[in-house]
Amino acid sequence: MDIPIHDVLLVGGGAAGLRAAIAAAEADSGLNVAVVSKVYPMRSHTVSAEGGAAAVMREYDNLDLHSFDTIRGSDYLADQDVVEAFVKEAQDESIQLEHWGCPWSRDEDGRVSVRAFGGMSVKRTLYAADKTGFHMLHALFQTSLKYNAVTRYDEWFVTSLLVDDGRVCGVTALNMRSGGIHAIGAKTVIICTGGGGKIFPFTTNAAIKNGDGMALAYRIGCPLKDMEFVQYHPTGLPGTGILMTEASRGEGGYLVNNKGERYLSEYIPGKMELGPRDILSRAFMYEMREGRVFDGPYGNYVHLDLRHLGEKVIDEKLPFVRELARNYVGIDPVQEPIPVRPVVHYMMGGVHTDINGATPVPGLYAAGEAACVSLNGANRLGSNSLTECLVFGARAGAVAAEYANSREAPGPDTLENLTRDERRRIEQTYLQPRNGRERVADIRTEMQAAMERGAGIFRDEETMKETCETLKNLQERFRNVGLDDTSSVFNTELTAALELGFMLDAAEALAHAALDRKESRGSHSRSDFEDRDDEEYLKHSLTYRTEAGPRTEYLPVTITRWQPEERKY
Repeated sequence: MDIPIHDVLLVGGGAAGLRAAIAAAEADSGLNVAVVSKVYPMRSHTVSAEGGAAAVMREYDNLDLHSFDTIRGSDYLADQDVVEAFVKEAQDESIQLEHWGCPWSRDEDGRVSVRAFGGMSVKRTLYAADKTGFHMLHALFQTSLKYNAVTRYDEWFVTSLLVDDGRVCGVTALNMRSGGIHAIGAKTVIICTGGGGKIFPFTTNAAIKNGDGMALAYRIGCPLKDMEFVQYHPTGLPGTGILMTEASRGEGGYLVNNKGERYLSEYIPGKMELGPRDILSRAFMYEMREGRVFDGPYGNYVHLDLRHLGEKVIDEKLPFVRELARNYVGIDPVQEPIPVRPVVHYMMGGVHTDINGATPVPGLYAAGEAACVSLNGANRLGSNSLTECLVFGARAGAVAAEYANSREAPGPDTLENLTRDERRRIEQTYLQPRNGRERVADIRTEMQAAMERGAGIFRDEETMKETCETLKNLQERFRNVGLDDTSSVFNTELTAALELGFMLDAAEALAHAALDRKESRGSHSRSDFEDRDDEEYLKHSLTYRTEAGPRTEYLPVTITRWQPEERKY
C-alpha cells in the first residue's frame, strides 16, 4: 500500500497556496510539504489579477489610515485585530516579494510606484503595469522551486477531506491523467482554492473558481463565514465578464452614461470613479432603472473612457487593458470608450478561520479568497486581496507547520479505508453506466440563473426564498445526474460534475445566509431592509451544513479602536 504522507498539504497552487507552502518549508526544513492543484500552478486564477497590491509605502501614508480605509470599506464588519495585523505585515510581505523577483513598476526616482484604488484615502497600491497577479505568481512559483521539501501534485483534483477521530488527516484526489482516486495523507491541510464566482452566470472568475475548498470544509462540519457578501466589480466586459481592472480608474479613467455624463457625481461625489466597488455597482443599477445606460447585444452597459489619458500612459500603465479591449470587443481604448457593466468578482465569505488561518476543525487551515479571516467584512477594497494572500498565506503556513510538528502521521490503513468509501461514491454516482436523466450543464445553468435573480446586486425576501427553494430542488436533481463520458483519462465531464456538486453546496450556504441577514450592509443590499442594523447584525454569519439544509448562527465582530459609524465618502 503506497500512500504518500506529508506534514503539510496545500490544496490550491495560487498566491495563497504557494506563499503558505514557502512559509511551511521555511518554518522547519525537515518538514515534508506538498501542493495539490487541479491546474498547473501558473494557471491558477491569481495570474488574472491586474490592478495591484495594497501596502503602506509612502511618507504621506500610515498604518492607521490603511486600517481605517479597510474597516470603513468593509462597512464595519471586518475584524479590526485582523485588519491591524494585515496592514502591518503587508509592508514586509511586499518587500519580500520584490526580493523574490516580483518586478514592481517604479517611479523615476527609483521608488516602487503606487497608484490610486477605490476606497483608499491615498495612493498605496503597488503594481506591475496591469499584470500584477501574473508577476506575483511567477515570483512565488519560482521561489517555491528552490525548496526540495515541496512536492507538487499538478492536475490532481481534490474530491474530499479525510477525517479520523475528528481531525483532518489528508485528502482524496482524482489523478486527472490516470483517472484514479487516491489518498494523500497529511498531518495538516491548508485550503487555498480561491473563491466561487462561477456560481453566478456573469463573472470575472475563471472556470476553475467553483468554491471547491469552501464546500470541502463545509461537508466535514466546518462553518462558512459571511457567505452572503459577494462583490460585483463595476467594470467587466459585457458578454464575457472579462475584467477591465480598477487600475483603469486609478489612472484617471471616467465612467460615463448615455447622456455623456460622469454619473457618479450623483452618487459618490467625494470619490467619483474611486469609490468602493459595491457603491459603484449599485450606481450602475440606478442609472439603468432611469434609462441612462447603453443597450447592446449582451445587455446594458456604460462607457469606461480612457481616451483623455493618452496613448503613452495607456501603453505604459494599462497595456493589458488595451490588449483585452482590442481582442475581445474590437475597441482601441486610445480611440474609443470601452463598454462595461457590473460583474461578480469576489467572495468576501469563505471557510471560517481565526487570525492565523486555523479553522474549528483540528488539522484544517485556510487562506486567501477561500477563507474568511475576516479582513474584508461586507465589502473588500480593491488591491487588498493580493496582499491578503501573502500575509495570511504566510501565517497559515507557519502555524500549520508548528501544528504538524506536534502530531503523529496518519496510518496508511486508516487512509485507505477512508478513501475506499470516496472511491466507491464517485464510481457509483458518476462512472457506472446508468440511466441518469439530468445533465450537468442544465443544472449549472439553472443554478446560476437562480443566484443572479435572488442573490444579485439587489435582494429581497421573496426572490431569495425562491432561490433557496430552487437550489434545494437542484440538489435533488443532481443526485440523478448522468455522464456521457465514463472514460478515465482527463474526463472533463466528471470534473465538471464534481465541481457542480461543490457549487451547489456553496450556493445554498450563500443564499440562506443572505436570506437570514435582514439588513443592508456593504455588498449585501436588500430592497426590503434598506438600512444597516448594527444593533441586530453587527456580527458575522456562520453557516453550517445539516440534513435539513443550511443553518445560520452568528459571531461577534472584533472591534478594537474604530467604532462603527455611518459609511461616508
